[in-house]
Amino acid sequence: MFKGIIGLLAGAAALAQPAAAQAPEPVQIRAAVLRVDDPGLPPISRLDLPPEDLGFAGARLAIEDNDTTGRFMGQDFEAEEIAATPDTAASEMDRLLSEGVQFVVVMADDATTLALADQAGDRAMILNAMARGDALRGADCRYNTIHVAPSRAMLTDAMAQFLMWKNWPRWFLIHGSHPEDQALAEAWRRSAAKFGAQIVEEREYTDTGGARRTDSGHVQVQAQMPVFTQRAADHDVVLTADEADVFAAYLPYLTWEPRPVAGSSGLVPRSWHPAMEAWGGTQFQNRFERLANRPMREEDYQAWLALRLIGEAATRTGSGEPQALKEFILSPDFDVAGFKGQALTVRDWDHQMRQPILLTTGVLTTSVSPQDQYLHQTSQLDTLGVDRPETECQLPEVP
Repeated sequence: MFKGIIGLLAGAAALAQPAAAQAPEPVQIRAAVLRVDDPGLPPISRLDLPPEDLGFAGARLAIEDNDTTGRFMGQDFEAEEIAATPDTAASEMDRLLSEGVQFVVVMADDATTLALADQAGDRAMILNAMARGDALRGADCRYNTIHVAPSRAMLTDAMAQFLMWKNWPRWFLIHGSHPEDQALAEAWRRSAAKFGAQIVEEREYTDTGGARRTDSGHVQVQAQMPVFTQRAADHDVVLTADEADVFAAYLPYLTWEPRPVAGSSGLVPRSWHPAMEAWGGTQFQNRFERLANRPMREEDYQAWLALRLIGEAATRTGSGEPQALKEFILSPDFDVAGFKGQALTVRDWDHQMRQPILLTTGVLTTSVSPQDQYLHQTSQLDTLGVDRPETECQLPEVP
């Protein structure tokens, strides 16, 4: 009897082998990460020098995560990594489009991101993983673009909520002279009006060029910064708008009045921070550090999240068809986990990803916005950034 059972089992196994051998090939889902490197000046601090795999390391972790589920779904994910310059970005985009890549994670400044989105048109979905310009979500919005990176308005609103919770409504705003600094200063003005704060004084720190890092730099700064900030109107906090990375890092502990510094230095709003440990963040950080042998930066997180949108859509739809994935990502049924305590979704009016914003010092996450007292009729996350009634974005109802 036992011999008969064994024989039947052996026969069944033999019959199963050809079926396993004929298993269909996995569906390949292709994407690319196009990072456009700025050949400008190095950062003030050598600790902020960008690693060669900036963004790409986050993308690699996302592909690992996507494949973990994808291998059970008959799906295989890949993401080509491209380090371009402003001069080569358009030709690289042309190549990707000609090869049929329909998901491109773009890591570039505002103008380059907009140009690449227009170049792609309806041939690819652009996932903006770096540019923060509010105009990209407003008058210059594009249907084919999803903004995974938070906007300037989201970042300043997140800080504004915290400062109002602290009862620090009087702000001394110092902004740089570069266009991106001026744009960030405008976001601070908008946030002040939105949450009832008062900018008691503004000053511009003019970039006169010269050496950014010299042996005597700290001596000059120690003498200059107190003088630059003296005789300001009575204020609770110094806010800095310095996207060009010229002066803000020098301000903490060197202001004329003993006041906290926030914005581009001191307490900084970020999409991610390498010390974040809540909501499964510890395990997430550990996995990234094993892969990249360094802490995760904002750019890595944003590239990771951009590719996770694709993986989540493929899992939920069971499809590898790019058009089906695009439609689902933009649908009200889509959400994705981002280790921030709640599901992240895409706003239908400007394609900005809703997400909490971390308020961080050099080594810690101090708070996370939105703050509890700020409520919203649809989503509390919509208290950060430009809400539907305020938007200047005019997207078509259908692509």
